[in-house]
Amino acid sequence: MDNVEELEKICKKIIKLDSKTRSARFINSRGHLMAGGMKTGLMSLEAQKQDEMMFMELALRVRMRHEFDVEFGEVHFSMSYRDKVIVMSFPLSNDDVLLVSCEKEIDFGKLPFKILKVIEPFKKTPMKTF
Repeated sequence: MDNVEELEKICKKIIKLDSKTRSARFINSRGHLMAGGMKTGLMSLEAQKQDEMMFMELALRVRMRHEFDVEFGEVHFSMSYRDKVIVMSFPLSNDDVLLVSCEKEIDFGKLPFKILKVIEPFKKTPMKTF
């Protein structure tokens, strides 16, 4: 199976974990979309150009968070609670990242841990970057 196809399947699986999940996307260490997207039937809240900027900024943040790994341990996920959505990022190997957005009504005390179980194999195995 091609790696992109596998990543797409994982994104679909993550979207199905909760009906309030809006999107699941794999972003590489350079801030480029590798796989995934919006849940079928939903429109993105931002324009495509804003997506690209958000992905690059996220990739930089993921790399910068390693600065505190010795003191605090590695980051398993980060969450932003915003006015319109909840955005979660899950660092993977090689500074790639899974980006998930959800409606604010999700149980954010449970969903991130369900996602961690799904992506656990990718936290240890480098993904093919494009």
